Amino acid sequence: MTQRIDIAKLAPEAYRGFLAVEAYMHGSDLPAATIELVKLRASQINGCGYCVHMHSGDMKKAGESDERLWSVAAWREATVFTPAERAALALTEEATRLADRGEAVPDEVWQQAAEHYDDKQLAALVVAIAMINAWNRIGVTARLVPGT
Repeated sequence: MTQRIDIAKLAPEAYRGFLAVEAYMHGSDLPAATIELVKLRASQINGCGYCVHMHSGDMKKAGESDERLWSVAAWREATVFTPAERAALALTEEATRLADRGEAVPDEVWQQAAEHYDDKQLAALVVAIAMINAWNRIGVTARLVPGT
């Protein structure tokens, strides 16, 4: 696979804007592990090998266990995630698969997340989900090569 285009080089203003949103997320009260779980799960759903590789590697460097990394794709059956993380992963799936569902982001999924996160954390969570989906679309379309 060969990369098609370098967005960071050709659209630096847009790229810097994306990085500013990333800085906001990582400065929020949303746990860093939750942000990374969201990024990994959305990237798996969207088939972005570049982002799956990057975020699983980042999580491993941050001390995440192999069991938790391997279990993200099957998080519903896994026993290694907290109720709050499970709620974030459920919201991530619903918001990532908008066209795949009859009711996009059902109230019960939102309520479950709201039981674990306050409004500011929920805002950061929604932004994190939106941003990784945007990054995935760039990665898949530009054919970013995993590990580069």
